Amino acid sequence: MSNVLDSSESSTIPPRSFRWFLVARGAAVVSFQMVGVAVAWQMYELTHRPLDLGLVGLVQFIPSMLLVLLVGHTADRYDRRRIIASAQLLEAVAVLLLCLGTISGWVSREILFLFIFGVGIARAFEAPTNQTMVPSLVDQEALPKAMAINASVMQGSIIVGPMLGGFLYVAGPAVVYGVSFVLFIFSALVISRITIRRTVSRREPVSLSTLFAGFSYIRSKPVLMGAISFDLFAVLLGGATALLPIYARDILFASPRGLGLLRSAPAVGAFAASLYLTRFPLQNKVGKSMFNAVIWFGLATIAFALSRSMVLSFLALVLLGWADMLSVVIRSSLVQLETPDEMRGRVSAVNSVFIGASNQLGEFESGVTAAWFGVVPAAVMGGVGTLVIVALWRHLFPALAQRDRLHEKEADPDANDAVTAGA
Repeated sequence: MSNVLDSSESSTIPPRSFRWFLVARGAAVVSFQMVGVAVAWQMYELTHRPLDLGLVGLVQFIPSMLLVLLVGHTADRYDRRRIIASAQLLEAVAVLLLCLGTISGWVSREILFLFIFGVGIARAFEAPTNQTMVPSLVDQEALPKAMAINASVMQGSIIVGPMLGGFLYVAGPAVVYGVSFVLFIFSALVISRITIRRTVSRREPVSLSTLFAGFSYIRSKPVLMGAISFDLFAVLLGGATALLPIYARDILFASPRGLGLLRSAPAVGAFAASLYLTRFPLQNKVGKSMFNAVIWFGLATIAFALSRSMVLSFLALVLLGWADMLSVVIRSSLVQLETPDEMRGRVSAVNSVFIGASNQLGEFESGVTAAWFGVVPAAVMGGVGTLVIVALWRHLFPALAQRDRLHEKEADPDANDAVTAGA
């Protein structure tokens, strides 16, 4: 019996499907975060070069940029569960090889980059396809709350992942990679068995038009274009978290556990924000709330950059995570609510590239500026740059700044034409 329900056959999906999706997503995020801690610390131990930490983000981002057209087209034409599960199996193989390589002693800087690139290929397919799943599990009216719950699980996993990774790293990076392998396998098995609702639509022939449809759709929606690009440039400049291994080891004089704690701090704030949004969903003035959140993101980045106290650094990162989560929920809800299901794969693929550019390229930008100007000046410049982007985007995208509700129904042009004709 198929695990896919036609939307014409069922108007609701059992809550169990959504819960199992959250379990699988949480396991994969914990695993990915653990790998992030291990790779960052292992790379810095091997090279002691800030630029290499930035290159980790760049190498991971390149596959998303190269595969964006293929990923979006695939997500809109094939079973999204199988895409996610296959990607997680590829990640499992990559971390298993890293585990064996670490035990055997043949892991080097170049080997780490090679396997990071492999994980990047898998993430290029997994991340945007994951974004399309929640609308397939809940009704449209429940989507904003479901997105907040999904974000809560993700951020809770981001809290647990780095802390668990830092704790296990004491026993060696091979242990971290081994546990991550098990979690990726578990997630792939669960995600392949959940029940989803899929809207049955006609498959368009493959053409340049269908491949580039995601870009065209976003460009035709100024609010979406503004929200996605706002996240790109704000986080790109404010991505000081790439420098956490240096702050932990050389500025705050912390251990791998301290690095895990610092990496978890933004997720603590994000988790608190997502719980708040689950209880009190955003009702109005969402554009203003998004801009204010990014202002706090920039200020928190500057506070972290100048801190020499572990406690103050942790609190600054918590505030950073809170602000980032408010922005993420607004942006993600806008993307999903204003995109038809048959276009979600391609739009989400483009959105995922923007997210990857802001995160991974942000790490690269932080590594480069840290190598040029020093760690602290680079982090401060990132926070200031974020505040400049806020002012610029208010001017470039006034419709986004003035947006009141997440879902605003637009007038139907065909209906208006019909009324005119009837008159």
